[in-house]
Amino acid sequence: MASITFAHIAKSYKDTPVIKGINLEVADGEFMVFVGPSGCGKSTMLRMVAGLESITAGDLLIDGVRVNELGPSERGAAMVFQNYALYPHMTVAQNMGFGLRMSGMAKPAVALQVQEVAQTLQITHLLERYPKALSGGQRQRVAIGRAIVRRPKVFLFDEPLSNLDASLRVQLRIELAKLHQQLKTTMVYVTHDQTEAMTLGQRIAVFNQGHIEQVGTPVELYQKPANRFVAEFLGSPKINMLGYTWDEAKQVMRISPHLALPPSLFKAAPHRLAQGALLGLRPEHCTLSAQDTGFVGTIEFMEYLGDSVLAYLHLSGVEELFRLKINQPHSPLKVGQVVNIAYSNDELMVFGADGLAV
Repeated sequence: MASITFAHIAKSYKDTPVIKGINLEVADGEFMVFVGPSGCGKSTMLRMVAGLESITAGDLLIDGVRVNELGPSERGAAMVFQNYALYPHMTVAQNMGFGLRMSGMAKPAVALQVQEVAQTLQITHLLERYPKALSGGQRQRVAIGRAIVRRPKVFLFDEPLSNLDASLRVQLRIELAKLHQQLKTTMVYVTHDQTEAMTLGQRIAVFNQGHIEQVGTPVELYQKPANRFVAEFLGSPKINMLGYTWDEAKQVMRISPHLALPPSLFKAAPHRLAQGALLGLRPEHCTLSAQDTGFVGTIEFMEYLGDSVLAYLHLSGVEELFRLKINQPHSPLKVGQVVNIAYSNDELMVFGADGLAV
C-alpha cells in the first residue's frame, strides 16, 4: 500500500495547459475517485501516476518517493484500462501472468499467484480460454486480475466499466468495492459517471477544465457543494438552479417579475439570501404543497422512472423547466396541471453571482 501526493502538478501539450497546478493527497489504502466531464484532465492525471504521461511541472510522490523520472514498471502501480487491453493470442492465465513472467518470476510461482487471484475473482473456470471467448464482464475481470496478480502498491482504474451494460456495471461496482475492502490497497478510479463516483469513492475529487473544484466524501459533496459546478454535476435528476434578486424592502427573492418567494418557504435566514444570486433546489427535496404554502408551476411533461415520477414544470417568467421528483409511481398528476411546490429541506443551497456557495 502507498500514499500518493500531487504537489503543484501541471501538464501541458506544447502551449496548451491540461492540468493546472493541482495539489492533492491520496491516503494510504484510500479509494479515491476522480470525476468530471470529458476532457477535464482526470485521465491525464491517472496516466501521469502510471508513468504513461510525462509531468510538465510539480512533484509526484508515491509512498513518499518522488517518481517523476521513474519508468512505469518502477512505480509499483498497476493500471486497468477501459478497453481491457488483453492479448488475443494468450489464454486468460497467460494474460494474467504476463507481467510476472516478464519480471523473471519462475513459472510455478506465476501459476500459483494466477490461481490465487483467479479464485478471488471467481474466474478459475476461464483460465484456459482466450479473450475472444469471453463476455465483456469476464474480460474486465481478467484485466483486473492481471493488475492484482502483480501485487502493486497502487491500483489505477481508467473508466473500466464504461463499455459494459447497466446491470453489469452495477454488479462490478459491488465487486470492486468488496475487492478494495479485501485488499486494502490504495485505489484511484477515474470516471465521468457520477453514480460510480458516489457509490465507490471514499473521497471524490471533482475535476473541471484542468483543476479540482472540490474534494470530499460523497455526502459532503452532495449536501455541501463548494460551488455551482459541483452542485450541478452531482445528482440525478439534476439540481434546479433559480436565479433571483433580493428585494430588501419587501424581504423576498424575485425569481421573475411575476414570481417572488419569501425566505420562510426555505427556512433560510434573510441575510444569507441577500448575499446570493442563485437558489439550488434538488428535485427530491421539493414536495407538492397546499396553495398558500408553495410556489406555482404548470406541468409540461412527465417521466415515469419505475419507483417515482419526474415532472418538468414551467414557472412563470422562468425559462428553464423546473424538475420535481415525486415518489409516487402512480401519481394522478397530468400534463397541463397547475401544482403548488414547497421546499422541504433545511439544506437550501445558495450561490453568489460568481457561482461560489454562500
